[in-house]
Amino acid sequence: MIEAELKARVHAPEETLRRLDERAVGRAEVYQDTYYDTADGALGARDEELRVRTVHGEDETRTVLTYKGARVDEESGSKPEHETRVDDAQAVHAMLCGLGYVPAVAFEKRCRNYVFQARGRKMLATLVRVPEVDGTFLELETLVAEKDVAGALDDVREVLAELGIGAEDLTREQYTDAVRARRESRH
Repeated sequence: MIEAELKARVHAPEETLRRLDERAVGRAEVYQDTYYDTADGALGARDEELRVRTVHGEDETRTVLTYKGARVDEESGSKPEHETRVDDAQAVHAMLCGLGYVPAVAFEKRCRNYVFQARGRKMLATLVRVPEVDGTFLELETLVAEKDVAGALDDVREVLAELGIGAEDLTREQYTDAVRARRESRH
């Protein structure tokens, strides 16, 4: 499946939050993300991602292992995504290191997630703050077959517009790059 997703900078977070609250009940979660790569950066060079994410929610803590392939849509950055829940985060970290992967970057995301139906699709909207990055972001995604990416992205754009997000607000900035840049600027 392809994660057809657009990300935007949010200039009026309270208004966006109000509009999301009208669509669904939000869940506050904190993500602890660790991205892995080979020592020579081969995954990044191929535009692939390997991530271990531990999600701390109000009712549970869960961990997922995610692999994202190279982009299938340059404009949005949408990628094939394969994800599975894991029982033991430390064991997965140890396995990845044992296989030769190294932690490339780790950081925290503070999220409010909303799941709802729109345009005949199940959508996930995530309002995001990364403490090391300035601003608030909105990610809106739906999982689709590769042949449906363009149509899904059109639907995502329409829902973003309903949430007060315009085309000028869209960004392809990656949190991993922003966090690395912030850390490098401190040295």
